[in-house]
Amino acid sequence: MTTITITLPDERLRELKDTASQLKVSPEELVRISIEELLTRPTEAFQQAVDYVLKKNAELYKRLA
Repeated sequence: MTTITITLPDERLRELKDTASQLKVSPEELVRISIEELLTRPTEAFQQAVDYVLKKNAELYKRLA
């Protein structure tokens, strides 16, 4: 596992600590989870393509169900 260092303005660090405290996790854990969520989320273009295909074929899917 690799460690990275980032620079945050004091106000953002306070917000990060407050949010992490509310969620009962460490600030580091909140950042790690947020990055994982961002990297595993489908891209907007992919999601639009999925929505289009599902809408286009909705009637077919109903008949096949």
